Amino acid sequence: MTDKIKLKRSSFMTRVILVALLVYMAITLLSLRSQIQEAQADLESYQTQIEQQEQTNAQLQSAVENGAAEEELEDIARYKLGLVEPGEKVFYDITN
Repeated sequence: MTDKIKLKRSSFMTRVILVALLVYMAITLLSLRSQIQEAQADLESYQTQIEQQEQTNAQLQSAVENGAAEEELEDIARYKLGLVEPGEKVFYDITN
């Protein structure tokens, strides 16, 4: 009689452990899925940034190769790259 009780207890404990393990695995898989989705979104964002930078580089290269006027190069450096002259101060209007 005691063997049957022990067998039932061990069978019940095995089931509890299996259910707990399955729940843990499901939670882990959902977490990994969300991490993968975030990584894919980051990848798309980085690819967009790369494409934009490649376009800027191509425009700059074209300007250099075609002998752009000094003023054009200065405008590119100032407005596209955010560079300033030495000693120059830049003020940003943050009221908007």
